Amino acid sequence: MSHSNDAAYNSAAYDSTVGIQAETVHNSNVYLVHPDASPQEKYRVGVRLLEDGIPSRAREMITNAIAHGYDSAEVRFHWVLAALSARTYDDLSTEEVQRLHYVSGLVRNFAEGEWKEALRVTFGLLAVLSTADGETGPVLKQLQDLPLRQHNAILRHLDLMLTGGLKDGLWAETRERARAERFGNDRRQRVWAYFAPAPIGARAVPPHPSTAAAAKAALPFRTVLFAVSSVLLWALALVADPAKAIVELLVALGASLTAARFSDRWWGREPRLNLTAGTRVPHTHSPSSDEDGFTKRVRHSFDHYFSVRTPHEFTPHAWLIHTAQVRNSLAAEIADLYRESRVSVDRITWLIRYLAEDVRNRHTNGTLFEDDRQDRTPFRTKALTVVALTVLGVTALTAFGTAISGATSPRSLLAFLAVLGAAWSGHAAASLWLEIRREEHRLTRETQKYREQLTARHDAHQRWQSFLDATRPSERQMETWLTCDKTSFVDEALRHHRLTWRDLITHTILVSPGPSYKRGRVRRGPWRYSHYVFRVFLFTQDGIREMSSEFTFSDATRKNEQRSNYRFDALSSVQVAENADGGYELELVLTNGPARKIRVKDADAHQLAPDENSQDISEINLSAAGSTHTFRLLEGVAADGKGWIERHSPNNLTPFQVVG
Repeated sequence: MSHSNDAAYNSAAYDSTVGIQAETVHNSNVYLVHPDASPQEKYRVGVRLLEDGIPSRAREMITNAIAHGYDSAEVRFHWVLAALSARTYDDLSTEEVQRLHYVSGLVRNFAEGEWKEALRVTFGLLAVLSTADGETGPVLKQLQDLPLRQHNAILRHLDLMLTGGLKDGLWAETRERARAERFGNDRRQRVWAYFAPAPIGARAVPPHPSTAAAAKAALPFRTVLFAVSSVLLWALALVADPAKAIVELLVALGASLTAARFSDRWWGREPRLNLTAGTRVPHTHSPSSDEDGFTKRVRHSFDHYFSVRTPHEFTPHAWLIHTAQVRNSLAAEIADLYRESRVSVDRITWLIRYLAEDVRNRHTNGTLFEDDRQDRTPFRTKALTVVALTVLGVTALTAFGTAISGATSPRSLLAFLAVLGAAWSGHAAASLWLEIRREEHRLTRETQKYREQLTARHDAHQRWQSFLDATRPSERQMETWLTCDKTSFVDEALRHHRLTWRDLITHTILVSPGPSYKRGRVRRGPWRYSHYVFRVFLFTQDGIREMSSEFTFSDATRKNEQRSNYRFDALSSVQVAENADGGYELELVLTNGPARKIRVKDADAHQLAPDENSQDISEINLSAAGSTHTFRLLEGVAADGKGWIERHSPNNLTPFQVVG
């Protein structure tokens, strides 16, 4: 879509916020400087800030290092680049120009070497900014002769300083270098990792506390009553028929030991079938309408990863049906474990993916339902338990018969009470004992399972975290790719409008978040976005050429390109407004069109670390996006109209005087 003359367009369609999908703050200390850090360390961090596209903070850090005695040609070179980076000569204050004059006079005091020569060339470029095109040859030759490191640094950071014929002489090289570096370092396969949310740590369901306290308290009384009743019964049997009573006693003892041994393996270890606390009954319910959004997103993620991680013999649909019970149980478990504020499903995707792979692997190994098989009691154990209990009951009745044979009424009554007490207290004591044993086995089993699961999940978390750390691009790489994208976009704008650098008074490019994005940053660093809107303003004698487009950062693809042309006097008002939530909007008002609101920066206060200052981070983001320079240019044009040209034409610049 193209517009000419004074036409304007309303960009609200893609300047409005569609939605933030994810925000990630990497816990990196690359910009952290301890209060007691040495000047050398402050300088090192300052250089990193400069290379990563944060010149305003770089100036502060390097100036601090110089103030504490750390000075050399290399230090001064990087200070000069930080002072000039992302700025034009008009952006410099009088004090900053005077400081540059002072530093130019220090060059002769430094030892000869590549850094001193780089300083000479930098000041030489400043000195010829307003000279005729034919006089730039010598300094361009000196620039070409510099080592690649210093040469590239000058071209990158003096991008806005160099204009006219000076820029024309370097543009082809700048453009080719951007083309060569734009997709370097495996950009397409690595950018996603920068915006990937930090994976939350591994968790597993801990064993439920034992519920056998009441059983342990009641067991001694039942046991004592059973012992007293049993002793009384067999004492009466011994009195009536000693030989027969001894045989019955031995049989009863054998049956009791057998029943205790095998009933422990059956009722004492097999989980209960009812839904009581501490049991391991899987969740088999289907998703319901009363589930919260987090649980639904967890279930959706489980469905997705189970459908893409299937055994060879299953189709995705068949695998989802086959694993419905296991999948629903795991989804309910994970939703319960991670149900807390500000935990997005993206942060536990690594765990859901691992669990899907684990279920697939266990199916392949034939161990998917191994726990259910282990919980089943063998038929032999059940049979021996029933036989032993039957023998014990029959023997008790036989002993009762022996005790009352030929007995008087008082002894018969005692025998009846003894067998009744032994039966009731024995059953009660056995039930309590089995409950205690069941809880002990459950606690042991669940503790072992908890430790195994937590260890396996922790290892999976570490693998994923290590993969992210190895894949995630550095700040320098992200900044390099962004710079190359901007260079490519500016080149296309020049080609479209058939302009050369000699035709421009100046230019600026504004980088803002796209309509929908993921964003990430390191601590104390600027936000970087998965989707951008690039907007370049080309200032010529005839007016302003504006071109904008949305960029997908992972592969540098573009869409929704829009263009506008308008005269200087058509720009009637420029306002920068800070939103209530801390975001910024730029409002452009043309004389013959509606106001255009351009989203410049979104809020970031809620994503600050405790040691970060919201104002500092806001300034870093505005500076890194080129907003400060763009605001100043557009506000100046809106205020001065056509008169702005006379004051800012490269031919009217006051030449920079190099001292010495």
